[in-house]
Amino acid sequence: MKRIIILGDGMADEPCATLSGKTPIEAAETPAMDRLAEMGRSGLLYTVPDGYTPGSEIAHLSLLGYDLPEVFEGRGSLEAASMGIDIESDEMAMRCNLICIDEEGKIKNHSAGHISTEEADELIKALNEKLGDGKARFYTGVSYRHLLKIKNGDKRVSCTPPHDVPGTPAKDVMVSADCEEAEETAKYLNQLILKSQDILSKHPVNLKRISEGKDPANSIWPWSAGYKPAMKTLSQQYGIGKGNVISAVDLINGIGVYAGLEPIHVEGATGLYDTNYEGKAKAALNALRGDSEFVFLHVEASDEAGHEGDLNLKIKTIEALDKRVIAPILEELEKSGEDFSIAVLPDHPTPVALRTHTASPVPFLIYRKGMTPDRVSSYSERSAAEGGYGFMRGDEFIKEFFK
Repeated sequence: MKRIIILGDGMADEPCATLSGKTPIEAAETPAMDRLAEMGRSGLLYTVPDGYTPGSEIAHLSLLGYDLPEVFEGRGSLEAASMGIDIESDEMAMRCNLICIDEEGKIKNHSAGHISTEEADELIKALNEKLGDGKARFYTGVSYRHLLKIKNGDKRVSCTPPHDVPGTPAKDVMVSADCEEAEETAKYLNQLILKSQDILSKHPVNLKRISEGKDPANSIWPWSAGYKPAMKTLSQQYGIGKGNVISAVDLINGIGVYAGLEPIHVEGATGLYDTNYEGKAKAALNALRGDSEFVFLHVEASDEAGHEGDLNLKIKTIEALDKRVIAPILEELEKSGEDFSIAVLPDHPTPVALRTHTASPVPFLIYRKGMTPDRVSSYSERSAAEGGYGFMRGDEFIKEFFK
């Protein structure tokens, strides 16, 4: 049996007045997803357990069946695994965004205008030169997504994800301590933020971006602190053989590494609407034609469109996922004659009206040859609510998929 999960990050949404009450998925042309829904079974999945914020790290770990209180150690530690960076026993890891703060001191966006990795690398090197004091160390990731490690840091700090608060004064959402023992760590992180603003505002990369009418990366924003996690692999939990993860996002690749999946890096995969959809589909099929039994294929584009509040772009990314990823994969799997199982779902909604994640349940479908379909004939939030699987939580989805 060959198995593949295709995940459109942040694809789910709310009904939009400008779409006559339809969601972006309902408004998009998605014949491949609709066909899979008609042949298979659908449902709604709660991917964000009570007490957790609806981040991609939480949603992905949850839908893969992991017990969050047992395994979750922050986003940074997961991204470090993808980057091949070890976390020592006395180190705390954090996601570190390069963000844009406007002239009024408000967070303009979480991505510094989707700065290029090449530009970001220059800025990260400058930060290490000025702020790398033996306690802090910065590591270049992709675009605006980077890593910060702190020696002897205390993870009991509250850090606001920057994509949750566009338009909010930065000073109102600085790092705070959850307990007295973490006060020193919170103070140190806030000092790094303020010092970074002085360094980055004068850097030639940002001066050039400003001259070109682009948003400068004029502040760091560390968040999601944790230590090195201990996770069982999917093979240990569900008995599957070799597996692969395909994503342009370090977080997802890092979760894959801890889950025992080997990352496949696709040239031209950007995490944006211009990502190499065909390359990802081809890489997934090549893996399944080989000795891989399972592929987790992640596409970030819809989430970024949601964060930008761009409705038309979100619809475009959903249609691209359907036409350029799901359709060719389904066609080739059907032609292969092998038994296969395919699932399609988002990790969480990223409504364009809110520009941030929500904890609402997400629509999913599962198709495998020979299964009895339900009465659902299209894929969407509304139709999935009528699906044969009903509502699922925790590890129910992944157990059903791997059975």
